[in-house]
Amino acid sequence: MDHAPNGLLLVDKAEGWTSHDVVAKARRAMGTRKVGHAGTLDPMATGLLILGVGPATRLLTHLVGLDKTYEATIRLGVSTVSDDREGGILDIADPAEVQALAAAPERIAAEVARLTGDIEQAPSAVSAIKVDGRRAYDRVRAGEQVELKRRPVTIRSFEIEPPRLVAAHGLSGGDLPVEVIDVDARVECSSGTYIRALARDLGAALGVGGHLVALRRTEVGPFAVGDAVSNEALADGAADPGSLIAPADAAARLFPVLALDEEQERDLGHGKRLELGETQLAETPADAPLVAAVAPSGRLVGLVSVTGGRTRVVTNFPAAGEGPA
Repeated sequence: MDHAPNGLLLVDKAEGWTSHDVVAKARRAMGTRKVGHAGTLDPMATGLLILGVGPATRLLTHLVGLDKTYEATIRLGVSTVSDDREGGILDIADPAEVQALAAAPERIAAEVARLTGDIEQAPSAVSAIKVDGRRAYDRVRAGEQVELKRRPVTIRSFEIEPPRLVAAHGLSGGDLPVEVIDVDARVECSSGTYIRALARDLGAALGVGGHLVALRRTEVGPFAVGDAVSNEALADGAADPGSLIAPADAAARLFPVLALDEEQERDLGHGKRLELGETQLAETPADAPLVAAVAPSGRLVGLVSVTGGRTRVVTNFPAAGEGPA
């Protein structure tokens, strides 16, 4: 290519990979160190990870707050330190209580309904949130008792499949299986939601404990995992700059578009405010917190706010050779 790679890369992260692992592979595949991601996925989780490459890393801050969609499997009957299957077991419910719950799926559905909508949620203790300057998971590993403050989140949709009573092995320290209930779920939620915490809270509300055994992120805002490249493609070099979503195309999925003329492109590139013309106002909101300003060539010039038909630059995207990438 004639210039440095620039755009968003959608990756279908495999289990066992950290988000940092994916970034490192992308740096090699794209031939640049300027790669970042918009929101981590735990190593246990799979699915959509959005990377910014080159100047498009400036878009990432505008992606972090997007809604997410997940597919998950919640296990009822066992609680763990980390609220997922990778943590040590805290408690195993009485088999009779688990069997009684399995026979009354309407109880599970009722608690799922209570956990839908605007709720308050305490993040999992084993999380990257800092407490007095140290990560919560570091404090837990050091043997400290950590309780994080509850925070508002929105569960827009919490749909479940019929619960399954299954025999899980290796939970009680012996060879005998333990009966648990597995519930497959699809969750649409606001940014900042912990699906592990949702599993924990569902189990707690039902009196048997719960944790997450599988998690896959399928959507982040308008971006879907079906359009992503695989970890294998990234590692094998099959993913290249041609796999990138151009910054203007990505921004157009997120914001209204302001089509600039050449003079406006120059002025906006110099940080000047623009007075929008009648034609532009017919196609662009006169007041909007973020609008994608696109040059006649199709290049994303910047993200601007519009107030009373007048723009203000929020984030600029210099053309190749005009400034730091």
